[in-house]
Amino acid sequence: MEAVIAVFALLFLLFVVVGGYAAVKAVGAAKRGVDRTVAQARRSVEDHTLRAKSFAQPGPQGQVAQLRLALRTSMRATQDALHAGVTEDESLKESLGLFERLSAHGRELDGELRRLESEPDRRTLAERLPALRERTERITKSADSLRWAARDRAGRFAEDDLDTLSAQIDMEAGALRHWTKAEHTTPPWPEAPPADATTGRQTWPEPTSACRWPSAAADRRGRGCG
Repeated sequence: MEAVIAVFALLFLLFVVVGGYAAVKAVGAAKRGVDRTVAQARRSVEDHTLRAKSFAQPGPQGQVAQLRLALRTSMRATQDALHAGVTEDESLKESLGLFERLSAHGRELDGELRRLESEPDRRTLAERLPALRERTERITKSADSLRWAARDRAGRFAEDDLDTLSAQIDMEAGALRHWTKAEHTTPPWPEAPPADATTGRQTWPEPTSACRWPSAAADRRGRGCG
């Protein structure tokens, strides 16, 4: 009896542990989903704000907003393209590593541009704009190069697969069209002649071949076909 109670207690404890672990995993997954949603909403709001500033604010502040918006758009598009492509092409892992290094420079520049958005000294900001624009163009050019190279590679693989598939389909179509009509047909059985009036039975015509089945008398005399 004590052994049965111990087994039930152990099973109950196991269920509690498994249930707690499942609950923790579910809460963690829900939290990550909420965090992603919040982060996406924050990025969307910030992008819309930058777009509005780039049109509404004239002068250096508007140009800084334009640079920041261009930087963020390029980096995010490249990140999405590489992460989507690496699941199907592992050779993009090296490109993804290079992009992570480039992202460090991009985040540093994005932080600097964000601080300069509220810079009151317009003259100093205007003097720094050429250098900021050059850095932004270098980073976005590298990001765009990685993104388009990954897309061209994926497109080339798809084109090669389509060429192979088209060749196989052409071969199969040719094989399906290469039919031959049967030239050797089995001769039909001769129609039965009408019944003999004297015997009341049907008589089949003798074979036209030179070799016939021997009659009973011929078989007794030892003559046959051969």
